[in-house]
Order: sequence, then structure tokens, then C-alpha cells
Amino acid sequence: MITQYQQQLRERYLAAPVMPAPMPWQPVLDHGVAIGGLLGIGFAVHPDTGHDLVMVVSNDGHGLFDAVTGEKIARDRDPDPATGTPDAHPDLTCPGLGPVAGTPVRIAGLFGGGLHRTTPDGWTLDIVSPEWPHDRVILSADGGARRGPAGGTWWHVFHSEYSELRAAGFSPSGLTLAVATSSDLTLWTRPELRFD
Repeated sequence: MITQYQQQLRERYLAAPVMPAPMPWQPVLDHGVAIGGLLGIGFAVHPDTGHDLVMVVSNDGHGLFDAVTGEKIARDRDPDPATGTPDAHPDLTCPGLGPVAGTPVRIAGLFGGGLHRTTPDGWTLDIVSPEWPHDRVILSADGGARRGPAGGTWWHVFHSEYSELRAAGFSPSGLTLAVATSSDLTLWTRPELRFD
């Protein structure tokens, strides 16, 4: 049995439509990148540009994306079976590829692990499931209090209706927000942290 407060929260999330993330967040691509059999994602930093990179682990291998442009910059269709999924390593890592080859990348998703849920300048991300198993990703600018109506200090930015949510969170820099499902990757980016 749920309390009256819990019922009010549930109704509030159910009533909130999916909406664009607020400024300064910008979608990296108009739509997510289709990735069948996605198992998990992790973040790295490009050694030359400093851009956040997103490593994707799927049933079809590994891919590395520039989180600012959305460009796929490396692909390994046949990773070593001994290290091809993060469960093969105690700290859920897979070997990096492309510009981060030789660097282990922590992967969050089907096998466990997690991504950052807050940024240094106060953005917060939560996953709620008022209609389980359909998860909703909530972005908030008020430290996760989510006061007032949707679109004020909190936004329902993603609704996982057709695929299973694998991971959602921020890059360690706080400049990238990623949502990964079993079938796609959706990214938002911003140019800088703001402490105002």
C-alpha cells in the first residue's frame, strides 16, 4: 500500500509530458542513436580535444562516440571475449578503443554500475517508474527537490516506453547527460559549468 504522499508523487510524474531539456542543455542529435542490444555505457575524455566520449558496449561490439558532436569515432565489432563485457572485470570496465585505447572505461548498465546523478553545479538526474516497467528520466535544477510543476525547476526529458533502460546519468565533467536503453543512446551537452 502506498501513502497519500507517494500517490501524489506518482500522479505528478504521470501528468508530466516529455519535454526538451532546458537551456543550456542541447540535444547532441535530433534523435538518439539506434544501437541494438545495448548492454551499457561509460565515459572517457578525448586526450586531444578534451571532449567527453561515450563508450557503448552492445551485443554487436564496442563503439566510441564524441559526446559533443555525436560522431562515432571508433568501432570494434569483435572485442576480445575475455574483456568484451564489463562483468569480466571486477570493477565493471572494458578496454577503451580509438583515442582511449589502453585505458579501461567503467561501464554502467545491464551488469550493474552507475553514472553520476549530480553535477558540480547542482543539476540532478533521477529515474522514476510510476508506470513500471516504463522508466522516466527527470532532470532538475533545484537539487532534486522537484518543486512546482514540470517545466519550472524539473523536466521529464526521457520516457523509456519501448526499450529497457540500461543507464542514465552525467559524465564526470558534468557537461554531458546520457540515457541508454536496450535499443538506443540519447545525449545532451552543454558548453560549461555555471555556478550562479
